[in-house]
Amino acid sequence: MVSWAPVGLRKTPLTLAIVCVLLGVAVFSLGWLGFDPDPRTWDTITERLTEVVVIISLMGAGLKLDRKVGWRSWNSTWRLLAIAMPLTILGVMALGLYGLGFSLAMALLLGASLAPTDPVLAADVQVGPPKSGDEDEVRFGLTSEAGLNDSLAFPFVHLAILASVGGLATSAGWTDWVTVKVFWKLLAGAGIGWLVGKGLGWLIFASEKAGLSRLGDGLVALAATFIAYAVAEVAHGYGFLAVFVCGVTIRAWERDNDFHKEMHHFADQFERLLIMLLLVLFGGALANGLLSSLTWTDAAIGLAILLIVRPVAGVIAMIGSPHPFRDRLLMAFLGIRGIGSVYYVAYGINHGEFGSSERLWAILGFVILASIVIHGVTATPLLERLRRWRTTH
Repeated sequence: MVSWAPVGLRKTPLTLAIVCVLLGVAVFSLGWLGFDPDPRTWDTITERLTEVVVIISLMGAGLKLDRKVGWRSWNSTWRLLAIAMPLTILGVMALGLYGLGFSLAMALLLGASLAPTDPVLAADVQVGPPKSGDEDEVRFGLTSEAGLNDSLAFPFVHLAILASVGGLATSAGWTDWVTVKVFWKLLAGAGIGWLVGKGLGWLIFASEKAGLSRLGDGLVALAATFIAYAVAEVAHGYGFLAVFVCGVTIRAWERDNDFHKEMHHFADQFERLLIMLLLVLFGGALANGLLSSLTWTDAAIGLAILLIVRPVAGVIAMIGSPHPFRDRLLMAFLGIRGIGSVYYVAYGINHGEFGSSERLWAILGFVILASIVIHGVTATPLLERLRRWRTTH
């Protein structure tokens, strides 16, 4: 199913994600599995499972970016990260405070969790495998943004946790947040990712004794993922950032070597298996009442987050960009939410004191479901239309 499903669904309005969610709803509604996969019950397991899927997805994203890192070549990425993401956090936080009546801490957690685009469920809008040539500006911008904004949202999750325990009223809390949660963790994550990537790149491509690329075993990608993540976490850096930077750094070694395709293929297949599992469980959670506390107001605000806040923030971020308006508009609209958001909410709830989180989970579940349907159904036709427009202009 991992291999043939995307091909079989290509001519239908369905996506693999939609099919997996529907399968989960059906299986758990019929009682074929005798447990409730509600993330509110299995909060620690939810955090760990989504964590693994996200880091494997980040490695895959880093390995398939053919474009060299640069200020101009990654212009869309920097705009989306520096402007669109903070604006989205502020917009979602404001909706949480004034529209949903959340506390400051919970509204900030909602904003930090839903601002990053998802590297896991965004396969339809990302670049193709290494050396495939499928790297237009829209796909590149969305792939590189998703690779970096998961780690850049983490300081705001920590800020929400700090707010939940009353730490915003203390200078010590703010000092720790700025120096450790922002400065050190970002620096350590990026630095360790680069160092591990350089070291593994040498072992894979340059070492005469190791010659790992000659083995043709894509399992190396999985090893690189966990090595970069573990070292960064031990150094109290952001492991998400380390994994993506490691992937990009490895990709920079011998760019024409076909082993990049092998590593990406293995990571991609392993990632798809885990995604299918999580989406079936997500469907089961929906069948067992994850959205039971959702109100019409909550649903309206969830749609506003997807269809207004992110697109407006993205359009603002791309003002002055040299790229065509159609490209900018698509990058603003196709901000898919998914597994990464689940991880951040689970992490925040497990490490903070937010009180009852039932409504927060319901809103998160609705936004992810809406994103899977809306973006899943529209992404491929929109990108295909853009491709045809480019060929005729």
